[in-house]
Amino acid sequence: MTTTKRIAAANRVPMDSMRKTALVAGVFYLITFISIPTLALYGPVKNHRDWILSSGSHTGVLVGGFLEVVVALAGIGTAVTLYPVVKRENEGMALGFVAARVLEAGMIFTGVVSLLSLVSLRQDLGTAAGAKASLVTTAASHVAVYNWAFLLGQSFMPAVNALLLGTLLYRSRLVPRIIPVIGLIGAPLLICTVIATLFGGFKLGSPMPAALLVAAWELSLGIWLVVKGFKPSPIITTGMTAVAGHDVLADVAPAAYTGGIGA
Repeated sequence: MTTTKRIAAANRVPMDSMRKTALVAGVFYLITFISIPTLALYGPVKNHRDWILSSGSHTGVLVGGFLEVVVALAGIGTAVTLYPVVKRENEGMALGFVAARVLEAGMIFTGVVSLLSLVSLRQDLGTAAGAKASLVTTAASHVAVYNWAFLLGQSFMPAVNALLLGTLLYRSRLVPRIIPVIGLIGAPLLICTVIATLFGGFKLGSPMPAALLVAAWELSLGIWLVVKGFKPSPIITTGMTAVAGHDVLADVAPAAYTGGIGA
């Protein structure tokens, strides 16, 4: 009877653990969308070359920077949370996904620092006499750094992430295949758009329709993981069987040993 209970518990605990993993990963994915307001918050500093010379509020830039920092950390969180699960499908690709997320976060931080430094320059030198031309030039260079960091960090790297994680999820069937298919379709299109922008085919900072597919893939993945969790998959059931077998052996072996002594 005791052995039967331990088998049932062993079969139940890993699934609970997987549900928690899916929930945490899904929440992290949803958090990555909180930076959407930066499209408006960064508008004044990105669209007005003389913003550094003005005396208005810079709260929008500070809030936008904070939101992007949260997004960068949440992106790393998605990779770290999913790694123990997806590495069962392909450890190399899973590790590549973690590395890509960390690189993406580094590029996001680079862009944030470039804009926050403009706030400091505006506070310290914005009203300095005789420095207006140089300040405008400096501000333009900082905005350019942000735009290039955004192109590589928040356009190119999400496409790479979609290829890596999308392939892992498609093969493992941890989620409905239509979800990773969206990412696997959008990623090559977005990569081509980034390359075209890199070589002057599109204006830097212009909208990228292909990014909508990658965003749809990440949003649908986050919602599914939060609401439904992982689907039954061999890479999960294999792990559950291994844990169950370990617990059964741990229970049976002492019993057999005790029986031998009694004999």
